[in-house]
Amino acid sequence: MSRTTRLSPSLLRAAAVSGIAALTLTACGPGSGSGSSGAGSGDVKVGLITKTDTNPFFVKMKKGAEKTAKAEGVKLTTAAGKFDGDNAGQVTAIENMVAAGVKGILITPSDSKAIVPAIEKARAKGVLVIALDTPTEPESAVDALFATDNFKAGELIGEYAKAAMKGKTAKVATLDLAPGVSVGVKRHNGFLKGFGIKKGDSSIVCSQDTQGDQSKGQTAMENCLQKSPGINVVYTINEPAALGAYTALKAKGREKDVLIVSVDGGCTGTRAVKSGKIAATSQQYPLKMAAEGVKAVVKYAKDGKKASGYTDTGANLITDKAQDGAPSKDTAFGLKNCWG
Repeated sequence: MSRTTRLSPSLLRAAAVSGIAALTLTACGPGSGSGSSGAGSGDVKVGLITKTDTNPFFVKMKKGAEKTAKAEGVKLTTAAGKFDGDNAGQVTAIENMVAAGVKGILITPSDSKAIVPAIEKARAKGVLVIALDTPTEPESAVDALFATDNFKAGELIGEYAKAAMKGKTAKVATLDLAPGVSVGVKRHNGFLKGFGIKKGDSSIVCSQDTQGDQSKGQTAMENCLQKSPGINVVYTINEPAALGAYTALKAKGREKDVLIVSVDGGCTGTRAVKSGKIAATSQQYPLKMAAEGVKAVVKYAKDGKKASGYTDTGANLITDKAQDGAPSKDTAFGLKNCWG
């Protein structure tokens, strides 16, 4: 049977001081459930550190890690920052996990550069470190990366938006993440390539940062509409930002004549595509990232072979309004596979 054991009070106090939202040890013995393959013993420990524990994307990632850890008969320790960008919290989580004797750590870095020294210390102690979803800077700071090709995900929706405009003059608003964050930069640049424009192109009439937040997405869209009321294409970093943009557009009566495209493919976002609030999204698969990450740590525990390099966990364009030159899947597929 699986069991949940709280870490020691000293570790919890350290986590609280540094802003960690949660740090829980989920232990699954080798015989806990059908299909368990084990890892030679139930003593293998795997750590998962996400940016937050409230974002549905990371909730799904955690579920993938938990399910695979149970099937493999290993112990899973999970931690999350108090907010997206909580590097100090992630550093403390790494230190706590190393002290607890984990064999490997899976992490979605909140700060791709600032987390590197803590990762290097963990690797120096023989811990396998795999980045999920978000690469470190440099990518070589970790042993391996399991993630969506975020540039490609952006390119897919850029190609779609270009095809859907059917030659009409575009006035584009980009609702981005935050300066210097690799995921946001890659998605943004991928969109530009897919749409066939470059940074600074005159068709980009407004760019705002949203931190991937719905309320900030709404505010950003309101600001863009004040600056350029004729906007007809909106690129968004993720679906919460897209839904915020939709709310702002609807308030102006513009929701039906502005094309919104996004990235993530969560269940809520895919339903927004189905309802027509978002024209198309690039769906990615965090559950798969985490599952493959846990398996890689188990393999390392068994034979000492470390995962290496980049593994693309895939992306699909999801829309019910297919366009020539932009291969896609419909929302029935998207809902069946949302964040799977």
